[in-house]
Amino acid sequence: MSDRRTGETAQRGDMWSADEFEAAIRAVGAERYHDKHPFHKLLHGGKLNKGQVQAWALNRYCYQAAVPRKDAALMARCHDRELRREWMHRILDHDGSGPEEPGGIERWLVLTDGLGLDRDYVISRKGALAATKFAVEAYVNFVREQPLTIAVASSLTELFAPKIHRERISGMLENYDFIDDKVMAYFRRRLDQAPRDADFALAYIKEHARTREEQEACVDAVRFKCDVLWVQLDALHHAYFEPGNIPPGAFRPES
Repeated sequence: MSDRRTGETAQRGDMWSADEFEAAIRAVGAERYHDKHPFHKLLHGGKLNKGQVQAWALNRYCYQAAVPRKDAALMARCHDRELRREWMHRILDHDGSGPEEPGGIERWLVLTDGLGLDRDYVISRKGALAATKFAVEAYVNFVREQPLTIAVASSLTELFAPKIHRERISGMLENYDFIDDKVMAYFRRRLDQAPRDADFALAYIKEHARTREEQEACVDAVRFKCDVLWVQLDALHHAYFEPGNIPPGAFRPES
């Protein structure tokens, strides 16, 4: 008599071990995370003028503002109550929960305020590059449309985030006289938040990715998220570091 479980058993037999699975994910960061992008190195190395830093902060706001939307999209189709409970704090981390905890988006706006950008203009996203907005919405749609385990996996660039946050804090404070410790509050807070979130998401996909194909799809999701972050810096580099490439309607720095 045939055993209908044979196919699944074969798939499980081909699976990576938990350590191999994690190593495959971390290898994506080693190769593709945006700390390796030329614009990142210019930003943290003090090679940009104030207007170029403003352009980065204004465009990055689009991503920051989209994070709770993508998390809400994930929760809206999640029947696992424990996952919803865990994921809920991510929305509060960014949107805040009141005056005592204003949230990451507000801390990002403190950064853009400190850079001299009009807050309403930043929030409107009118001056953001089209490529930035397209990339951000692609991420929101990915999380909305992909299977839940793969959607969770796309958040795992947080494994690599503390390193880039430390570089931003030290590099920008050291190299720009228009940056002070107050406007770096977003990054300091994420030094604690990102590892906590990454640990949970990594444990979740290790448990719930049950075939080699699904494991590989999770690794591809991390690649996709790295691409989302990388292409935003591509657009900034093209528009604001190479002269004459600022598209119509985009933010134009005074310096």
